[in-house]
Amino acid sequence: MDKLGTASNNKAIHKNINSGLRGFFLALAGICLNVVFSYFMNKLGLPLFFDSIGTITVAVVSGLLFTGILTAVVSSVICSFFYPASIYFAFFNALIAIFVVWFVKNYSFKKIEKTLLFAFVLVFVSSFCNSLVQFYIFGDSQLSLVAQNARSFSSAVNLSYLPSFCLVNFLISLLDKGFSLVFALIISNFIPKGFIDSLRKGAWKQRPLDDSELKSIKSWSRDIKTSIRVRNTLTLVITSTVLVLVMGWIGVNLYFDSIKSVRTETAKNCVRFAAEAINPAKVDDFIKYGKLLPEYENTARVLKNIQSVSSGIKYLYVVRIEADGCRFIFDNSEDEFDAYKPGQLVPFDEDFEQYIPDLLAGNEIEPVENHTIFGWMLTVYYPVFDSVGRCVCYVGADISLDYMAEYMGKFMLRVMMIMAGFFLLIIAYAILTTGVYTSYPISTIAACVDSFAHAGEDQEKLDENVKTIRSLDIHTGDEVEKLYKSICRMTLNQAEQMRDIMRLSDSTLKMQDGLIITMADMVESRDSDTGAHVQKTSAYVKIIVEGLKKKGYYAQKITPKFMSDVVRSAPLHDVGKINIPDGVLNKPGKLTDEEFAIMKTHTTAGKHILENAISTVQGESYLKEARNMAAYHHERWDGKGYPEGLHGEVIPLSARIMAVADVFDALASPRVYKPAFPLEKALAILQEGAGTQFDPKCVEVFMDALPEVKMILKKYSSGV
Repeated sequence: MDKLGTASNNKAIHKNINSGLRGFFLALAGICLNVVFSYFMNKLGLPLFFDSIGTITVAVVSGLLFTGILTAVVSSVICSFFYPASIYFAFFNALIAIFVVWFVKNYSFKKIEKTLLFAFVLVFVSSFCNSLVQFYIFGDSQLSLVAQNARSFSSAVNLSYLPSFCLVNFLISLLDKGFSLVFALIISNFIPKGFIDSLRKGAWKQRPLDDSELKSIKSWSRDIKTSIRVRNTLTLVITSTVLVLVMGWIGVNLYFDSIKSVRTETAKNCVRFAAEAINPAKVDDFIKYGKLLPEYENTARVLKNIQSVSSGIKYLYVVRIEADGCRFIFDNSEDEFDAYKPGQLVPFDEDFEQYIPDLLAGNEIEPVENHTIFGWMLTVYYPVFDSVGRCVCYVGADISLDYMAEYMGKFMLRVMMIMAGFFLLIIAYAILTTGVYTSYPISTIAACVDSFAHAGEDQEKLDENVKTIRSLDIHTGDEVEKLYKSICRMTLNQAEQMRDIMRLSDSTLKMQDGLIITMADMVESRDSDTGAHVQKTSAYVKIIVEGLKKKGYYAQKITPKFMSDVVRSAPLHDVGKINIPDGVLNKPGKLTDEEFAIMKTHTTAGKHILENAISTVQGESYLKEARNMAAYHHERWDGKGYPEGLHGEVIPLSARIMAVADVFDALASPRVYKPAFPLEKALAILQEGAGTQFDPKCVEVFMDALPEVKMILKKYSSGV
């Protein structure tokens, strides 16, 4: 058995490896298609990309999520070497692969209406996403042809630029994705179906499950709050997201601080150079006469040159600090109309209030972050001293932190877009591996074991479940496979043990039935009324109980176990007669009242005999029904019977059944005190007693089975 299992396992692994290689080569072919088409479109300068033609083809052919996403992401990475913007489209190309795989699994390309709707959604969403990326991240510089066409279209139809840009992208996507989809469908028609099936089944680490089995597993796991697959995927997603966000935040802050430090140092150098270009002795004249002085214009020109070679300096200016504000001397603003005029006094910003004493004293101060009408700025001041060491003015330089923050925002967005493609790839791989290595194997094992447990004593179902479990052929190569093999051995051993138990049980039951018949024969041998009373009453009991079951009467009571117990223990209904003297038991004439009283004691005697037997064998259920029949088969429906005068359904059902069988046999068979009644007469008496002496439902089903009753009479009674 183990050798056979090992050989089967090796064969499955070999087949799985071959299928895995096919999937790898298919993805490789898709990557080559994407790269080659995209490269030639780029070299030709066409606005078409065709960077998803291989992705769509792989998704259509394989129908596998991971293979499609792998093709999309790797293609975008390779294409970025000759077209840098491609890396930012990895996420959207991966979404295309997901959409195509979803359609392949749920619909068919043979349905024209659904295929056209699918193609339209694919083109629309693709063009919309591409437009957003191109317009808001790269602007017009990345796709000059698209931008030119959009401007021309915008002018021609008098439409704003952004809608025109999106419409041009839609038309381009229509050609791009439309051609890619048609190409994929043509290729898929030429690939053998067996190859496609092997691709889609190759990822399984067990016997591939068909749609009905997958639905069955899904239905079986409905009461599970969170599956292993969902939990593991969520864990990976949450962990990856938190890690990316934390690392991204830390990276951005470190990068921002680094850039801020570099720009601050540049600003410090800038103001130092600018301070050397200013003649301290002319400061008062610059304030008074401004641009009227030739030296003012020369100094302003030098300051502009210094600002132009200092990266990141937004404003460079010279001010004199006074008690009530800053008096501007030079202001190199780009817009001359917004620049402060020489001698113009500007109040201090709130952020500078704590530095005013130092500034009035002519001291150097640390760079100041401040929020002005011009935005979020970092200001660096440097004092200019005259020949006697008196501070005559300050050179100030402003660095725009808003610009840096905006740049960092775009930088972070680009990083997130790049990471998003790889993020989808990681999630797809997690879903694939969790499904084939953990979720599906454990779910199928658990479902089979659950079915095995519910099989109970049904040997046929047990054997079928053992075959089903062993046919799963799980070969994950880890603890799951070891668990699977252990369960295979356990279920096989348990099924065999159950088989042995059933054999032993059958033997025990046969021995018990033999003892019952022997006891019944011992009682019957004392009774001069021969005629196979035990066999016939047992047969009638079986007819009645099966009839009640068929009509749905007493459904809660009549179980397979109850039916078996009643039929098997029926022969013991007169076991109490063993205590009745022969003179009373075999008296040919009518019994006296005293003799009849003695005869009635066979019910209580039978009850005591069987209760003693029950206590000996610890309460076997079939003996309980035997006791009920022995004790109460002479009770009447109307409560006029003996020994306790029970009535209606208070009388045990087995005793009510036996009452009909016993009386009918007494009527239809000869006794020492009377001849046998004709069949019609016996049946008439039985019907007359329905509802008074007998349970009417028991009489009803007995009358419905007259053909069987006649066959029993013919079998055991000569001359009938």
